[in-house]
Amino acid sequence: MVRGARVVTLDPARRIVDADVTVTGGRITAIGTRRAAPGAATLDCTGMVLLPGLIQAHVHLCQTLFRGRADDLALESWLARRIWPLEAAHTEDSVYWSAMLGAAELLLSGTTAVLDMETVRHTGAAFQALESIGLRATAGKCLMDAADAFPGLREATDQALQETSDLCERWHGAAHGRLRYCVAPRFAPSCTGPLLRAASDLAERHGAVMHTHAAETPVELDLVRRATGMDELQYLESVGIAGPGAALAHCVWVDDDGIRNLARLGTNVVHCPSSNLKLGSGIAPVPAMLAAGCRVAIGADGAPCNNRLDAFSEMRLAALIQKPRHGPEALPAPRVLELATLGGARALGLADEIGSIEVGKRADLIALDLSGLHTQPEADLISSIVYAATAGDVRHVIVDGKVVVKNGGLRTGDVREIRREANRWAKYVARKAGL
Repeated sequence: MVRGARVVTLDPARRIVDADVTVTGGRITAIGTRRAAPGAATLDCTGMVLLPGLIQAHVHLCQTLFRGRADDLALESWLARRIWPLEAAHTEDSVYWSAMLGAAELLLSGTTAVLDMETVRHTGAAFQALESIGLRATAGKCLMDAADAFPGLREATDQALQETSDLCERWHGAAHGRLRYCVAPRFAPSCTGPLLRAASDLAERHGAVMHTHAAETPVELDLVRRATGMDELQYLESVGIAGPGAALAHCVWVDDDGIRNLARLGTNVVHCPSSNLKLGSGIAPVPAMLAAGCRVAIGADGAPCNNRLDAFSEMRLAALIQKPRHGPEALPAPRVLELATLGGARALGLADEIGSIEVGKRADLIALDLSGLHTQPEADLISSIVYAATAGDVRHVIVDGKVVVKNGGLRTGDVREIRREANRWAKYVARKAGL
């Protein structure tokens, strides 16, 4: 039982109530003042704010070890000169500790669920880390089979698809459903048409989410148009990567027709404001997308293009960057909080399971202490959460009914060990990559 908090439910009525939240078997079973069952554990959240766990629908946990090694580059140079050589240098151990470092940061800062694109190899090691540390994650091996894909990461089409199928069989629904698999072609220029079509079919057979990048830069759009004769979003639709089961990261360079099609198909767009600004990619037209009825979520992307994995930073920035162009009323705080909760749940295909505090949903919850001077005086609660709160305000985190962060401390991993091993393997990978 979580006692004494002010509960921001994000339910259909958007209720904010002073209530206890009862959790049984990993699910929310009651909201309201009641007596705890004999022997029930209690978490005292008196004076705190209880939120649904924040959800990031685009991250790269395999890149956490690369933080600070790929700054101030445009996307194409960032990939070719830094990220792809570093990913190619990964080992099973380095992927494991990269995922552990990223997952620990996410949990400590209030993110309870992610949609994660790994690298080409060693995805099983990332799942092992996620299973251990307790984050809810939908993750998948990156697919790259095009002739001009980075040589150290390019795979034969059949090999890539077979490993994807094997990983999906092993991990989709693991850890009592907390872990799920996504089919993750990197982006259209790095994949052949046959691979994209087969990947879409595979995802449909397994009930898995499709997760890729789209329309991030004009260079990407030009590459796809010259190769296919089609707009990138049209091309992805033609190979089956569209609709409620697909999550497209970025979508910075989409026109009005593209936005209408995204809305018509119900395709999930994942807005990554920090990454788009740091790489100089642009600003996604999120207000227009929302006005058209698009499904939009938020993500930090990877550590080397952000360099944080902090959903509070992403919420605040997502709201602020639209206002100079569209006016101060664009993307108000309540709408941004929805993107980081309900929008993420839709993108992960888990709208019935997470994203709000409602009876029957999984107990993914975070408790914030908003007594700090930076959130005072008390005024509008949602405004305080989006514009003023920080990752440092997170006190407790519950995932699937299990307390994974208590009093600001990680309970499912040794932070000192994670720091030590992450630094050791980051240096190893950088040396191996010649960087």
